[in-house]
Amino acid sequence: MLFKLSIKNIRKSIKDYTIYFLTLVLGVAIFYMFSSIDSQQAMLQVSNSTRQIMKLMVGMLGYVSIFVAIVLGLLIVYANNFLIRRRKNEFGIYMTLGMGKRQISKILLLETIFVGIVSLAVGLVIGIFASQLMSILVAKMFEADLTEFQFVFSKEACIKTSIYFAVMYIAVMLFNTMTVSRYKLINLLNATKKNEKVKMKNPFLAVLVFIFGSSILGYAYWKVTGDVHSMNTAEKILPPILMGIVGTVLIFWSLSGFIITVAQKMKNIYLKDTNLFVLRQINNKINTMVVSMSVICIMLFMTISILSSSLALRNTMQRELIEMTPVDLNLYKTANLPESYKKYGIQYTTTEAQREDSRHPIKETLINNGLDMNILKDIVEIEVYATNDLTWEDFFGNSFNEVKKEFPGLAYGTAEEIVKISDYNKIARLYGINEYTLNEDEYIMLCDFDIQTELRNKVLSQGDYPLTIAGKEYKSKYNECQEGFITMSTSHTNTGIILVPDNCPLTEEMKEEYLLSANYNATTDEEKEEIEKIFAGNAASSNLIKSLNDNGIEIDGMTKISLMEASIGLATIVVFIAIYLGIVFLIASSAILALKQLSESSDNKQRYTILRKIGCDEKIINKTLFRQIGIFFGMPLILAIIHSIFGIQFALTIMSGLASKEELLPSIIATVVIIGGVYGIYFLATYYESKNIIK
Repeated sequence: MLFKLSIKNIRKSIKDYTIYFLTLVLGVAIFYMFSSIDSQQAMLQVSNSTRQIMKLMVGMLGYVSIFVAIVLGLLIVYANNFLIRRRKNEFGIYMTLGMGKRQISKILLLETIFVGIVSLAVGLVIGIFASQLMSILVAKMFEADLTEFQFVFSKEACIKTSIYFAVMYIAVMLFNTMTVSRYKLINLLNATKKNEKVKMKNPFLAVLVFIFGSSILGYAYWKVTGDVHSMNTAEKILPPILMGIVGTVLIFWSLSGFIITVAQKMKNIYLKDTNLFVLRQINNKINTMVVSMSVICIMLFMTISILSSSLALRNTMQRELIEMTPVDLNLYKTANLPESYKKYGIQYTTTEAQREDSRHPIKETLINNGLDMNILKDIVEIEVYATNDLTWEDFFGNSFNEVKKEFPGLAYGTAEEIVKISDYNKIARLYGINEYTLNEDEYIMLCDFDIQTELRNKVLSQGDYPLTIAGKEYKSKYNECQEGFITMSTSHTNTGIILVPDNCPLTEEMKEEYLLSANYNATTDEEKEEIEKIFAGNAASSNLIKSLNDNGIEIDGMTKISLMEASIGLATIVVFIAIYLGIVFLIASSAILALKQLSESSDNKQRYTILRKIGCDEKIINKTLFRQIGIFFGMPLILAIIHSIFGIQFALTIMSGLASKEELLPSIIATVVIIGGVYGIYFLATYYESKNIIK
């Protein structure tokens, strides 16, 4: 009896369950997709180090999934509460006919189980097929070989998803039972006659609060963009964040009264068509959900900022990684021990073998220790100089105090790196980057790290900026820093290299480091991997660098393969977590808006009936409803976009050297597609379901 009634209720209320069902299905699908990455990586042909990075990502996603489960659980309870509110009158009729609260709870229990099973099944099916696309995305981001691609079903992810959502459904069942137990018959029968009480705000006060809230937001925007260089600690970043939250709440608190006040001044617009009706409806909604709208706006802001910034970070890192790893191998060794350590005040005891080896180039050291140099080609070795007589502080000269006030945390005692022009051109030729020429009285400052470049350019812009190097004065050839580097990196991190003429009187005591760059003498990836083991292998017997260090010879280095794997892994972890959280926040925001609108549509049936009685046909009513829902969905999104314009700029400044504005446009386009897809689905579902309700 109760089972049949439950099935009939679901069939009868299938349209009411649309948003609820959509939210459950999307939640299950997203949860399964990200939980199944562990199984997808099995078919990818990647190196051991990349596989370890993928395991780290899977572990981190596991912790993120707990947070996601909590968010989705609260969302499901919220959605279920909407359904119960819609059916209060129905429950009142059941009780009038003699049905007890326990029996009503059983009906709800059966309905919840049935909807839960169906949504779980549909969500898993969608998730299983969508996870195959996820495999391709994982492979692309980790630059893995997909020749062994096959359809993968993750039993572990399926079980995990089922358990998590079973717990959520149990929580919903308990919530339903407690809710029904508190209902009184008179309240249930009169439920459709009750609307939320709306208090009209004082128009003058609303305008003042709106201006005040806008001013707070404006100041917060300025702090994170115009005064961004002072945002260098958590204590300084927190106030603008709090101001943004307070300003958002004040905007939504005052928005209804502000809009009505402004609209009433424009009679031609206010009295046109059904604008008066639409604005009054929007006014009522905002009045009753100030906190909800503020939270939704902040979640949308987080979604936009997280997705855009993370995708820009990944794109920038990928582009710069290719630029900054032009060869297979960099090796470097401290020269002139122990004098080199004394330059920086380091107390370090060196052996006679170390002191002797520090006077020889790296190539000679490798040959002396039995390395077959035929495994390398395109070998270039240069010498790098430094002296305490020329530090960052000395470079900034008269501008030092001003620079230090703006950036107090920089290591101004760092000695400037100095390279002879012919040495640099040899390595630049190998790297395929710009070569330079110098007159005997000139120098060039190479720098590509954004913040440092900006600071150095302020000094160099003075024109012919003089520096004393090895007792001789030189003038800058250019009025700004030039691009260039000598060591590989994952991004543009060169904070400064001074190029000097070959006849610059640099002394042996000033020699700081030997740098060797080379390519592997190999034609296939397999051959390169074998050579890679010699310089960066995990096994002590095959790791040349570790073997030399164990013998007291200090050589360090980096390889293109290891840099690319580490950088790709970091960027991919950030992007996957960002996409995961971004989509979940987006689903939550869209679902709350949709459910609130549907609740309002249900409560306001009589108002639409009045519109029909005064002559509005269905086309006008549908147009009115569409505009109303569009404004309702659009308000938090518009403010979130405004927040994001400044938030993304701040994020890019904080990530200076890691993410660039050039990569922002593709990231924004991808973010728009994601938000437009999910937000659009909920908007259309809400519109069509609201149309059915008001009919």
